[in-house]
Amino acid sequence: MYRIAKRAGVAGYVRNMGGAEVEIYLEGTRESIERFFKLFWREKPAAVLIERILVEKARPRGVRDFTILPSSSSSLVRSVIPPDFAICDECLREVLDSTNKRRYRYPFNSCVFCGPRFSMMYDSPWDRDRTAMRNFPLCSECLKEYMDPSNVRRFHAQGISCAMCGPRVMLLTRDGEPVNCKDPLREAARLIDEGHIVAIKGVGGFHIACLASNDDVVLKLRKRKRRPEKPFAVMTLDVDTASKLVELDEKAVEILRSPQRPILLLPLREDSPVSRYVAPGLAHLGVFLPYTALHYLLLSETKDRFAIMTSGNVHGKPMCIKNDQALRELRDIVDFFLVHNREIVNRVDDSVIRFTVGEPVLLRRGRGYAPYWIKVPLRTEGTIVCLGALLQNTGAIMFEDKVVLTQYIGDCDDFDTLLDLEHYLDVIARMYRANLTNAVFVCDLHPRYTTTNLAEILAEKHRGKLLRVQHHWAHIASAMADRGIQPGEEVIGVAIDGAGYGEDGQIWGGEIMTCTYLGYRRVAHLEYVPMPGGDLAVEYPLRMAIAHLYKIYDEEEIRRILSSLGLLKRGLKHGEDELRVTLNLCRKPTILTSSMGRLLDAVSALLGICLRRTYEGEPAIKLEETAHKCRRDPVVLDLRVESEGDKYIIRTTEIFEYIVNNIDRLDKALLAKSILYSIGLAIGRCIKMVRSRAHSKVVLSGGASVNEFIVQGIIEELKDTSIKVLLPKKVPPNDGGIALGQAVIAAMISERQAPGDL
Repeated sequence: MYRIAKRAGVAGYVRNMGGAEVEIYLEGTRESIERFFKLFWREKPAAVLIERILVEKARPRGVRDFTILPSSSSSLVRSVIPPDFAICDECLREVLDSTNKRRYRYPFNSCVFCGPRFSMMYDSPWDRDRTAMRNFPLCSECLKEYMDPSNVRRFHAQGISCAMCGPRVMLLTRDGEPVNCKDPLREAARLIDEGHIVAIKGVGGFHIACLASNDDVVLKLRKRKRRPEKPFAVMTLDVDTASKLVELDEKAVEILRSPQRPILLLPLREDSPVSRYVAPGLAHLGVFLPYTALHYLLLSETKDRFAIMTSGNVHGKPMCIKNDQALRELRDIVDFFLVHNREIVNRVDDSVIRFTVGEPVLLRRGRGYAPYWIKVPLRTEGTIVCLGALLQNTGAIMFEDKVVLTQYIGDCDDFDTLLDLEHYLDVIARMYRANLTNAVFVCDLHPRYTTTNLAEILAEKHRGKLLRVQHHWAHIASAMADRGIQPGEEVIGVAIDGAGYGEDGQIWGGEIMTCTYLGYRRVAHLEYVPMPGGDLAVEYPLRMAIAHLYKIYDEEEIRRILSSLGLLKRGLKHGEDELRVTLNLCRKPTILTSSMGRLLDAVSALLGICLRRTYEGEPAIKLEETAHKCRRDPVVLDLRVESEGDKYIIRTTEIFEYIVNNIDRLDKALLAKSILYSIGLAIGRCIKMVRSRAHSKVVLSGGASVNEFIVQGIIEELKDTSIKVLLPKKVPPNDGGIALGQAVIAAMISERQAPGDL
């Protein structure tokens, strides 16, 4: 603004306001002001996103120059809190330039176009004294750049520093003692090459790094981290290195190189040098590129030019962000600590993306995306606070026509993670100046979720109203808001996931609903089956397979089938005894479920693909990964869809009869692909049965809605109709996006209800 104002010949001022709002006062001739706006649109940096421009006529003040005024915390409109951005190419070039005395090999280089934002912000607006950089006064050279209007990249760049004045890196033993070395980054790289495990303090938290090419090292990390099967992400130095590990195309490269630098799940190359224990049983690997100079310099010194870079946390706990916390909590996992003295103010995990039917879908929304708001097609006059669900959770604050989701929080069945959720809702409310007094607090319908209890406490504390929203309605509403569905428009929603509390007290999860933001009707679902043992049926998915088999075969036949497949001892912890207990629970079930997650778990177990779940969604994930190995067209199973009362029921038990009859003659990969695709076809047939002329869109949501073959089946079945099939783009379809759905439902209901009616 300053530079183009000078060139245009206008007088006035520019200053930062609350959030990312900028106030500009212009005074000049009509020609000079027109020149200013032409320059503005022509030279606006590519990274800048203009949300809104408000123009007001003002009485001339007779100013003669254009200046930059001190920032103000007041604002006319709310504006976005900037997320963290990856290091830009120009800053990286400086780091690699041996003639650049101040920034050669400097791990924290940044400019106005790149670097951390939200992760080091205490408050808005984005000024140095409101960030962790306030502890690092600018040296004379950095100050000269900061004050120089001709310096495009560093004039008033709040996060800049150099080796003379910025943060410092240190290498410590697991006991916190400094390692005597000339270059901590080179020494850390050498230790990684030798097979050591190193904790690395990054932008939004700690990573744990080690060789990804050495079986023994990977197995050592798995044992120490108590992570037997869950895949690790791998950071690669550059795209060329990544291309040796995974299959790349232009779309993948664009995402990998984007300023957000997410982890991207891509097909593993057959000749990949990555250890098979990095992503056991999977055909895809999560890879990402360095987003700071620190990560780039570290990897450039390793022999492989790639390494495991996984979250630095104790199993089930939030990622460490403080040095003393990491030394205390990670000392039994890692051998050394590469730390720095810049505070991480806000924890932000790496974002994760995958492709489904060729389109990118977020699985985890964190660094690079959060806490950027999502504009929705309806408004609220007050504040709405959403607690989300339970696992893979995020919360949200809604005001006006904007919903701000927290960064990925995690599994809120852990108390520390639940406290994190409350903390970051407070952070967002403060930064966006959202008043929580008399707000509407929204939670899941499940009475035993910790987030439900927290919503009750917060509603009482802030004298607010409490609203409980059914899980799968919130899923569908989330996808509706994400894709801009207007209030009053009814869509057919497909919510397929692991579990959600149903209005009949059973566990839903394979649902087809007609929905608006104001209500829903359950029109079809997967058939109910017993869930023998509750959570035990989740951990040991063969129990769910037995529940399906019980609807087809007698008990002796089930015993014979499992024995012939070698599953009786491998799939049940206590063998025959556990089978008897499981069958007894099927006779007199206390819990029934229509869950897609439990169905896919059961198929995975009966095929012998995954017999124990060690991480969220593991059996279903490994089932899809097995299907990806099949190069043949799927065999179509014509699953029955039957009318039962006012609903259609998809008869899923037929799948298990098909498996029993074909497992000896068909390849597992073909069976997996055929079953998943046929489930999609059956869902598509249900959609045709329940649609009316008013229905032109189908929205998909829930953790299983990213399954490639299920979605292919739905699209194939609907190809002869005019129905559009929509997946969310801005938020995850899993429970990480559910708070968005809660927000828009609450906004719609609040507008229609009298005070106190919620």
